Amino acid sequence: MAGVLEQLIRPQKKAMHRSELKAMELQTAKEILAEVFQVRLSEVDEMIQNRFEEVHSHGACCEEFGLWPQEFWLDG
Repeated sequence: MAGVLEQLIRPQKKAMHRSELKAMELQTAKEILAEVFQVRLSEVDEMIQNRFEEVHSHGACCEEFGLWPQEFWLDG
């Protein structure tokens, strides 16, 4: 019986693909942004798309405009 209770209390860990994990992280980040800015998720998507287009229209990385790069890389 202890084994059954353990299974009920402890969440089952599922093996997730990296892409599924990234998708969940992105969705969570979008929900946080929507709450912080008090907007709908569709507006967050639009903000992200506009930012993406702005960065790419100015070049790969627009440090001269004070914009953050799209990705960060750590060399280790």
